[in-house]
Amino acid sequence: MEAMENLKRPTKDEQRAAMESYDALAAVLLGIKDKYPEIEIEETKEKIRIPLNVLKLLAKILKETSLGRLVSIVTVATEVTTQAAAEIIGCSRPHLVKLLERGKIKFTKVGKHRRIKYEHVISYMNEMKDKQELLISKMMEADEKSGLYDS
Repeated sequence: MEAMENLKRPTKDEQRAAMESYDALAAVLLGIKDKYPEIEIEETKEKIRIPLNVLKLLAKILKETSLGRLVSIVTVATEVTTQAAAEIIGCSRPHLVKLLERGKIKFTKVGKHRRIKYEHVISYMNEMKDKQELLISKMMEADEKSGLYDS
């Protein structure tokens, strides 16, 4: 995985090329039915079969690049530091450490350092989102029963 400090914002030319490529790819993706479409590299005339979901990911990368945003790809099995996990979740590192120590998120220790699998961080976030949605639904039901929505 490329280090974050080596990432550079796309230049204006790269953004323009990415937008043109995104527009073309997004239009083509609408008509593709094959799970493994074949693309051709015009320069070499070489044809390559690429999984459709990878082409869709490429479209997302092109879109973000066209907007001047940095793009980084993290494999699911990647381990992250407590600081990186806290940034992903949107909380402080000390709060994340408390979540780890309470067993809310699985982790391993390498010496004194905690390492968390990226997939476990995302799993925790999804669980929290599901709980929030459930609580919001319950609140709405309670409000409806109490007549708050009656006019």
